[in-house]
Amino acid sequence: MGQTNAAYRISHLDALEAESVFVMREVAAEFERPVLLFSGGKDSIVMLRLAEKAFHPGRIPFPVMHVDTGHNFPEVLEYRDRRVAELGVQLVIASVPEALERGLVREPADGTRNRIQTPVLLDAVEKYRFDALFGGARRDEEKARAKERVFSFRDEFGQWDPRNQRPELWSLYNSKISPGESIRVFPLSNWTELDIWHYIARERIDLPSIYFAHDREVVDRGGMLYGVNEFIRPRAGETVTKRRVRYRTVGDASMTAAVPSEADTVEKVIDEVASTRITERGATRGDDKVSEAAMEDRKREGYF
Repeated sequence: MGQTNAAYRISHLDALEAESVFVMREVAAEFERPVLLFSGGKDSIVMLRLAEKAFHPGRIPFPVMHVDTGHNFPEVLEYRDRRVAELGVQLVIASVPEALERGLVREPADGTRNRIQTPVLLDAVEKYRFDALFGGARRDEEKARAKERVFSFRDEFGQWDPRNQRPELWSLYNSKISPGESIRVFPLSNWTELDIWHYIARERIDLPSIYFAHDREVVDRGGMLYGVNEFIRPRAGETVTKRRVRYRTVGDASMTAAVPSEADTVEKVIDEVASTRITERGATRGDDKVSEAAMEDRKREGYF
């Protein structure tokens, strides 16, 4: 009896994977034009792996889209292009530099482009008539994301109202939308950062090199370590030092900070994440430190 029960036991990761695969198949069945948002970060990389499994042996039946701000880490762009080529999926690029040229958005005074991604994303959604957008957000990342449903409704202006979301009882999802409306879908809602890394280890998923400890020139700005690059130059009074760091998230090179780390393997990263008490966004994203409600404000405007 004991052996029989053990044979039917599934792991925590198996349960999370099964739920995410179910969500992806549900979206592919219910919507006409889904798309997977792909930044080259660890969460969207795991999403691609899940999509592979969901539709194996067929190909992933929807394109991936990158909202390209022009402030990307080069290692991430190289990974993005290599990975979509390996999978044979269509890559749609919603380009912020191109949107600046045609006057859809204006360059912010501080030179960062996170906020102006939103009009570019919404413009691409309208252009390609996407009706369901897969995102890699998890509820453990920060409080606005904790409010999201798995199927998160957006009105005809692409905006999110946390008070106007549909109940999801017994994992039953309401996919009905009217023309112009859309759904953001978050198959990783119930995963944690540690789950993501355990899954990366189990599946032996390749990642951009910046996720692992390496020596980099940085400046300490407000207690956060920003890598010196073409978007981050030392200000008066700042000292450039070489530190051993890694990135916990992948955002713009102009807004994403590194953390001190000696973790140069997936196993060491798992040990590091298991012992930290600070979320990856709290530790590394300057855009989330604008205000307590920075993420919720962006999401109301139509951000991921």
